[in-house]
Amino acid sequence: MKVNRIIRNVTIVTPLGSEARKGSDMSNLQIIPEGIIVIVDGIIEFAGKETDCPGELLSLHEYEYTDGEGRVALPGFVDSHTHLVFGGYRPDEFAWRLNGDTYMSIMERGGGIQSTVNATRECSADDMADKARFFISRMQEMGVTTVEAKSGYGLNVESELNQLKAIKQLSDDPDLGMNVVSTFLGAHAVPTEYKGRTAEYIDYIISEMLPVFKDLAKCCDVFCEKNVFELEDSRRLLKAAREMGYAIKLHADEIVTLGGGELAAELGALSADHLLHVSDKGVEDMAKAGVVATLLPLTAFALKEPYAPARKFIEAGGAVALATDLNPGSCFSGSIPLTIALACIYMNMSIEEVITALTINGAAALGMAGEIGTIEKGKKGDIIILEFDNINYLPYYVGMNCVKTTIHAGKIVYNHN
Repeated sequence: MKVNRIIRNVTIVTPLGSEARKGSDMSNLQIIPEGIIVIVDGIIEFAGKETDCPGELLSLHEYEYTDGEGRVALPGFVDSHTHLVFGGYRPDEFAWRLNGDTYMSIMERGGGIQSTVNATRECSADDMADKARFFISRMQEMGVTTVEAKSGYGLNVESELNQLKAIKQLSDDPDLGMNVVSTFLGAHAVPTEYKGRTAEYIDYIISEMLPVFKDLAKCCDVFCEKNVFELEDSRRLLKAAREMGYAIKLHADEIVTLGGGELAAELGALSADHLLHVSDKGVEDMAKAGVVATLLPLTAFALKEPYAPARKFIEAGGAVALATDLNPGSCFSGSIPLTIALACIYMNMSIEEVITALTINGAAALGMAGEIGTIEKGKKGDIIILEFDNINYLPYYVGMNCVKTTIHAGKIVYNHN
């Protein structure tokens, strides 16, 4: 349900515009003290100083009112890379990693993605959607108003279709209080029935999956990685997807330096994600091509891997987004507070850059920068009110939630009394 709402007595802190903020512009936030935000039918009609707000607008509609009590108002956070819908959990694998097993060695012994595939193939769309609602409610508490949800745990037509139906069930739910964006990730792993026949599995995706799922998924993604889907298979799949009208994305250069960043630039992808081992050329190519670098510090933290080179991307004039990578294997966390802390402390990003990365740049990574990601007229009324009056509390209150109120399309979906 869309709502008319007036949010008064806030300090508005927001990036501006309808495209990704790049390089040094990631630090440029508009700050408006004594601000007011007027939301009409779920869309921002005015955001600025209360003294500048047209009086007739305040009386034109019936409104619900929120007093910000001098706190900071931010755009709703965009978690632009998650594996939200799945069957089964993998806590034992976490213990194995703590004992020294690597991500790839776990995959080779039948664990990893294939383990979740086996569990997901036994789940109904309804069951997966119900499980996802648990995570969504916690995301709302941390200020997330838009989440991307990938398939990729079915790896055949029937099970991938079930995942995408579960995602659609969530995105179509008017009471969910969250924008849910669907991404098809059939090329997440080579299923056991295609072991040793990767090119044939890509043929299967192109001929049997892509044409069927176009109305259920906005984007097509691929796990571009050595010994999974290498450059030529990834290129072939993404070009076919692009020709069918999908926006394209990549898991790239996560485990080794393969050239995924360069491929993302070559193909004009919306984003390339992970990028822990991206080459300097990949950084430069992505920056020049305008491909958003979606960095996932929680995954690096959980895997005890080096963090992605955020500063290299920013200094090259690129656009950086941040996301959680919530998934049942390598990163069973959707913690925005910890993402913020890791980005500031270990990736040397300023809090201004982090806010940009979690709002307008996350929106750009989903092709939605014209709709969400800033607090300005014409954007959806997705707003966070912090517990505090200063954005520096976000990294300072380390790993703890600073969100008091989350508003989606003008409706309060979380409020900490």
